[in-house]
Amino acid sequence: MTFNVAIIGLGIMGTRMLKHMRLHEEFNPNYLWDPNKIACEKAIKQDSKSQIMKNAIDAIEKADLVYLACPPTVRETYAMKTVEMGKALFLEKPFGINVNDSKKFAEKLKKFKVPIAVNFTQAAGVALADLLESKKNGEMGEMFGADVIVTYSSWPRHWQKEADWLRFKKEGGMTREVISHFIFFIERVLGPLKLIWANTTYPKDPLLCETAVLAKLENKDGLPVNIFANVGGIQPDRQEFTIKGSKASRKVAEFYKDSISTGDTFTPLREEPDDPRAVSLKAQLDDLVLKLNNKPNSLATIDEALRVQILVEEILSKT
Repeated sequence: MTFNVAIIGLGIMGTRMLKHMRLHEEFNPNYLWDPNKIACEKAIKQDSKSQIMKNAIDAIEKADLVYLACPPTVRETYAMKTVEMGKALFLEKPFGINVNDSKKFAEKLKKFKVPIAVNFTQAAGVALADLLESKKNGEMGEMFGADVIVTYSSWPRHWQKEADWLRFKKEGGMTREVISHFIFFIERVLGPLKLIWANTTYPKDPLLCETAVLAKLENKDGLPVNIFANVGGIQPDRQEFTIKGSKASRKVAEFYKDSISTGDTFTPLREEPDDPRAVSLKAQLDDLVLKLNNKPNSLATIDEALRVQILVEEILSKT
């Protein structure tokens, strides 16, 4: 079966998903909408097979599956329209900008019997599957926790400049946008986490997002997850986390570079693909097909996404 897809939100994530869904044999991303006319024009130029609909509701009505790449403030509105129409839903995180509202939203979503998944990009990737297998087989030995390191010279990054909302405290920031993915991955390996302490730094302008984060989380066994993140200074972007074991530790950098250390320098576990993002998105979309066909899959659940959001917002509240 080929699934007709509506994409709501045609910024970086929306147009990226448009490209890769068009390459996938089981998706037809034909129905698009964004309130920004320039974004619509760029999307049609990218993919002439699709069409811009008059409004989001028209796009949703045409689709079997709706992908929401719109900013968090409007995500609930379009998500509820989607599930109320009996359509499958694939959405970006977080659920919203207020934790209590997001909890209510998540509970409402769970009442509907349609396929729903959240796009944590590493969920179906080979790094997570391989690491879980290594842990299960005892190859990593006793677990010792994890370290997260994220540094940028500027935020948003140069390729994100059109997504202006990412620089604001209300919806944006590196913790929601990037660190959330790493927390999701680590929870899959170590189990649910709780925040022990955090210190988050903001610029003088009260509207702008965080510039530094220090935090310590723990799982139920007391294993620590340490987070160090900051923005500023001329440097290459660094976004990585290490899950530590007594026999071997695994580091994942740039979302896909998976390497191992048994005490010496970290060594890549597999050859780097020519287009790692394409490989990652293909894996996500393959698992999305499984989800749509009610088969076992690795995509992030409503509960997992909400748990990550709660942790992220708790970290951001500690100054």
